[in-house]
Amino acid sequence: MSKSRDAIRIATQRPGRFPHASLGTLFWCTLVWVLLWGEVTPGNIVSGFILALAITSVAPFPAMSFDGRFRPRGLVILGAHFVYDLVFSSIQQALFIVRGRKAKAAIIRVQLRSESDMYLAMAAGMAAVVPGTVPVEADASTGTMYIHVFDVGLSGGVSAAHNSILDLEERILRAFASRDELIRAGFVPGPTSRSGLLPVPFAPVYESTEED
Repeated sequence: MSKSRDAIRIATQRPGRFPHASLGTLFWCTLVWVLLWGEVTPGNIVSGFILALAITSVAPFPAMSFDGRFRPRGLVILGAHFVYDLVFSSIQQALFIVRGRKAKAAIIRVQLRSESDMYLAMAAGMAAVVPGTVPVEADASTGTMYIHVFDVGLSGGVSAAHNSILDLEERILRAFASRDELIRAGFVPGPTSRSGLLPVPFAPVYESTEED
């Protein structure tokens, strides 16, 4: 009887390990910290990594299933676009403020095409770092994000701001999503947007909903 209890205890107990998070999660948290500071220095990298260790140890992230894959080409495209958006948006915001223009803000609703909470969190996190867009709410059950846009005109209009979030999501999916996840999202599997979309009879149809 004691052997049975010991077997159940070993099988059900959660092994204590340090760090609690994977190296990928720690790297991602460190990268976000460095981007928020806006300067790549040894101090920012070390402090970001220590902070990531502390946060994931005190408040571990909930377990999340991941059935995707790693595509180096898709990741390079995602990173290049992200750096470009970061630099270009920063310059845009600076010029806008220096010229003393009055911002026309808006909150738009974006219906994402993926079903994973992880891709939703990644899209929200990357959108938050780029100046001019701030996620104000995300509903994981419906895959919906509400984005605050600093200035509609600066973003090229509501439709352009809406599409920029969908384009970001597509780059994330093409970098990390599995073949089945890409198909369910309506994309032809591949690391770039040149792979295209699936024809309507085979792809889910999503309505673009925008709000001023």
